[in-house]
Amino acid sequence: MSTIHDVAARAGVSAATVSRHLRGQRVRTAEAIQEAIDALGYRPSVAAQSLKSGRTHTIGVVVPDITNPYFAAVVKGMESASRDRGYRILLANSDESSEREDVVLTDMIHQVDGVILAPTTEQDETPLHIRDAGVPLVFVDRDLTGGEHFDAVLVNNHEGGRQAASHLLSLGHTRIAAISGQQESTPGRHRREGFVEALAEGGVELPPEFDLIGDFREESGYQLTLQLLSSAEPPTALFTANNLMTVGALKALHDMRIGVPDDVSVIGFDDLDTGPLLNPPLTVIDRPMVEQGVLAMRLLLQRLGQDDDRDRGSRRITLDTKLVQRGSTGVPRR
Repeated sequence: MSTIHDVAARAGVSAATVSRHLRGQRVRTAEAIQEAIDALGYRPSVAAQSLKSGRTHTIGVVVPDITNPYFAAVVKGMESASRDRGYRILLANSDESSEREDVVLTDMIHQVDGVILAPTTEQDETPLHIRDAGVPLVFVDRDLTGGEHFDAVLVNNHEGGRQAASHLLSLGHTRIAAISGQQESTPGRHRREGFVEALAEGGVELPPEFDLIGDFREESGYQLTLQLLSSAEPPTALFTANNLMTVGALKALHDMRIGVPDDVSVIGFDDLDTGPLLNPPLTVIDRPMVEQGVLAMRLLLQRLGQDDDRDRGSRRITLDTKLVQRGSTGVPRR
């Protein structure tokens, strides 16, 4: 097996420089060192590094729903950004529960060097305790009220909601419904606010019976779509604010033999691997999911790699969304 000295010799640097690179610190010869690591198949000894540095070389990742394909893609990005740095990921599921999140983080905080967290609500106070304990923390996907002091990689959810509404309005829809996520979370609140705002600018009101709140899970998308279809005048278009609720909505429409988009146009937030393969293919508001995970991990590794970096101001990245128009949206029936 290759050693750190083999890597150093191939890259033409000292073993200490290779060690700094592996800890995430900036070195001028990073490209040459990484080439040597890849060529030699070098993997640092986690046990040896931990004994020497006092670190566990483990990153804690807590997400609200590990069954959601979005979070699977985000964690994939994190893993790709951490694997060559000698860090492992300890993944936990909060199950959209603040109480569960508290328990998970309390158990995790002594086992990891840093945490990447998608908070269950914007009023979550647990991250404040993690910061006070001196553990670096990065938010992904979701934010806190007053969370500007934390590093974060977010998406422009407000603009994504606007894009969905503008698309339906451009097709001529006026009887439009939305199934949003929990309003205590950043994505749930911002997507709904953007959607309602764009509708109002287009002269269309979102009536209470068409303005429904789900829980980002498939069953809520299913049940709330059935509720919409029971209206005296059902909507001609539906926006679902995450991928799992979109799946539930499509199942309800299928069970009720409602044509898409002939009877109801559907646009979802977050693409699905099967989105282009559905009949009809699904129109979505998409975002760079894997990239979110990569960027979040890089921010955390930068915090871990420089002793003087913890006193720097927060770094916050907001990624754009985009409309992917396919066959599930069309003009309303006259």
